[in-house]
Amino acid sequence: MNILTDFLREYWPHLAALLSLAFSLVVAAQAAMQKNDVRAAIAWVGVILMSPFVGAFLYLVAGINRIRHDQMSAQRSRLIKDYVNSAHPTFGNVGPVSAPQFASLRVLCDQVSRFPLQGGNHITLLDSGDQAYPAMLQAIDEAQHCIALQSYIFDHDRIGLRFVDALRRAQERGIEIRVLIDAVGARYSRPPILRLLERNGIRADRFMTNPLGLRSAYANLRSHRKILFVDGHLGFMGGMNIRESFMASLAGRRADIDTHFRIEGPLATQLFAVFANDWEFATGERLLIEDWTCVSSLPPEPRVPARCIRSSPDRFMAATHRVLLGALAVAQHHVRIQSPYFLPDQVLIGALNTAARRGIQVDIVIPGRNNLRLVNYAMTAQLAQVLEGGCRIWRCHKNFDHSKLLTIDGAWSYVGSSNLDPRSLRLNFELDMEIYDRALATQIAQRIDADIAQSERVTLEALNAMPYLKRLRNRVIWLASPYL
Repeated sequence: MNILTDFLREYWPHLAALLSLAFSLVVAAQAAMQKNDVRAAIAWVGVILMSPFVGAFLYLVAGINRIRHDQMSAQRSRLIKDYVNSAHPTFGNVGPVSAPQFASLRVLCDQVSRFPLQGGNHITLLDSGDQAYPAMLQAIDEAQHCIALQSYIFDHDRIGLRFVDALRRAQERGIEIRVLIDAVGARYSRPPILRLLERNGIRADRFMTNPLGLRSAYANLRSHRKILFVDGHLGFMGGMNIRESFMASLAGRRADIDTHFRIEGPLATQLFAVFANDWEFATGERLLIEDWTCVSSLPPEPRVPARCIRSSPDRFMAATHRVLLGALAVAQHHVRIQSPYFLPDQVLIGALNTAARRGIQVDIVIPGRNNLRLVNYAMTAQLAQVLEGGCRIWRCHKNFDHSKLLTIDGAWSYVGSSNLDPRSLRLNFELDMEIYDRALATQIAQRIDADIAQSERVTLEALNAMPYLKRLRNRVIWLASPYL
């Protein structure tokens, strides 16, 4: 025993080094085998080998995609077909309602989405919380059958309490209700709104908690979706969380800006399909489509074709990325993009620059004042790569705008929850929709053009004129952009 003790006392640093090396090699091998992006693989292997124990621990916490390999991934893929409302036929030729070049994009989205393109949808753009929240609260108050609500953030503030009161009243009327909030987003305010929902008897839960059952969440793999589904035929989706900072009537002149959409028609059932899959994944409870839909009259005119595009770090990884590449490839005249967090990868930058070099006018609007300082630094470091291809970038001087909007050639639009950054395009659960309609595309284009009129154009000269230390700071932070 004394010999063993003496041996350990003398050689423990060597044993610790060997154990660290062995552990790091095992984890590095796992990273090399599982990462499809060579840059991500090299980065993780380097971190693991150069930071004994710490690097391996970071990879185990933040680097493993537990969703892609989870048994629920395959189940979620099968279940989605059960929720698509087969009573509504697939829409046919999109040329007459949008433009001929989008016929090939429709074929791409048929393969990417797995949701059918369906006509008969009435879609209304809602500007910020002062338009969106009253419409959502009215829908909850008028609900007669069921309500499904999903949000990344649901704050315990004045507007959050209004939603809780509306849901409580619906609960007292006997309405079937489910509420799903992301486990990280639920922590944005104290006390968490979930406690209040549960005290009122409303079925609510968190998305993606710790697999051991602890109430601690993963840093990545967040549900960034925003869904409200009411009575089987009415839905809301877009980029807006539930928080009073988006209401000028509550937050005043410094209120943030965002865009949401009200949907009547079969597309609402697709929103429920996404919610139901997420709810079962989080809670184990399966919601049957026949129990959550009801016969409704036709929505008002105009009725347009649209479909949901869901992306997530499972079988639907990079769905939005593929749609964006396809859309930029078929553009013929004008691409307008508005994004609060603009950090596209090299492939997407290449597609934007290729479009601009083909003579397409590409306008990209980003906030002049960003709510995430580090993201703004990283964005600034990368803007030159987009400008060099001929794209135009505008910093809007209005209040912070959280909208995620894309419209092409005044005929096709892509809206929803996805930012143009690595987290949204690869790590988050997102929900967007494509819309083939000239009128709505024109409305979105006019909204973006109005922001351009209040913007300052970003130039290469201005970027190069920045002090060296600021440019260095931006580049260093840009190196961590996949994790911001």
